[in-house]
Amino acid sequence: MSLDALILIGGLASLLLGGDLVVRGASAVARQLGVSPLIVGLSIVAFGTSAPELAVNVIAAVVGEENVSFGNVLGSNMANVGLILALMVLVRPVAIEDPVVRRELPMMLLATGAVIVMGLDEWLERGASGFDRYDALLLLLLFAVFVYYTLSDVLYGGRTDPYVREVEEMEPSRAGRSIWINLLLTIAGLAALVAGGRAAVAGGVGIARAWGVSEAIIGLTMIAVGTSLPELVTSLVAVVRHQSDLAIGNIVGSNIFNLLFVLGVTSTVRTVPVPRGGYGDLIVNAALSLLVYLFAASGRRRIVRWQGLLLLALYLGYVSWRTLAG
Repeated sequence: MSLDALILIGGLASLLLGGDLVVRGASAVARQLGVSPLIVGLSIVAFGTSAPELAVNVIAAVVGEENVSFGNVLGSNMANVGLILALMVLVRPVAIEDPVVRRELPMMLLATGAVIVMGLDEWLERGASGFDRYDALLLLLLFAVFVYYTLSDVLYGGRTDPYVREVEEMEPSRAGRSIWINLLLTIAGLAALVAGGRAAVAGGVGIARAWGVSEAIIGLTMIAVGTSLPELVTSLVAVVRHQSDLAIGNIVGSNIFNLLFVLGVTSTVRTVPVPRGGYGDLIVNAALSLLVYLFAASGRRRIVRWQGLLLLALYLGYVSWRTLAG
């Protein structure tokens, strides 16, 4: 195994550890300061699963490897739907509650459409395609709207929302530890995220150069799947515990977070260009998202095994073709 591969694996492990420490430490601090379990579950826990993507993207932008950023966002979203959701459904068909169909899935489609339009600068403005600070502002505004809409809907909906009940059950409470220990855990988690992000970017870029492929391909495949492991673990555990609404809510929420917040923050640091083959990534991501919505919005309100197999086949087929095409 090459040194770059070892650096990448070590970086991904550090990212996963850092995300877990941030969730455990910050959620415990918030609870000890009197923040409700609902707000903690919908904010800190949801943020924790996407913290690895955020760390990788910001660091990649800082060091000038913007193609890794684009590949990681789109690759993570495709992996969430085409790999993680598909594996969940193969374990057990997933029932979809009305709030997910009414609230999260339409917002995911809106975010996906907005990112596609912003990436069409080459046709719309006759300029280089990419996401600049103006796009970042719009993405972050859309994210703020989503957060406000979700919190308002949840607070008015109260305990009738099954997704809320399950989020509160999963939210890790550590009231027994002192607040100072929890603060140290949070700081240690943030440090692990930064170190892991630097290592993952350095290792991924090294592998790309050694294999003669673009950094976007490495971001789309190895780094994207690696940073999506928190969603995989959380979702599979939720399915086994018959918390299917939390499982799909976690995946859809992560996709929204990646498109609006992670890409938005990254684009404020440095313009993220659409790499060669990037339009295909945008289209396939949109197609997978639309399929999930159509499956979930059907009269049965369930995603069954044959639909999971279709999502998995589309994902593996596209990623394989994309990798071979370079």
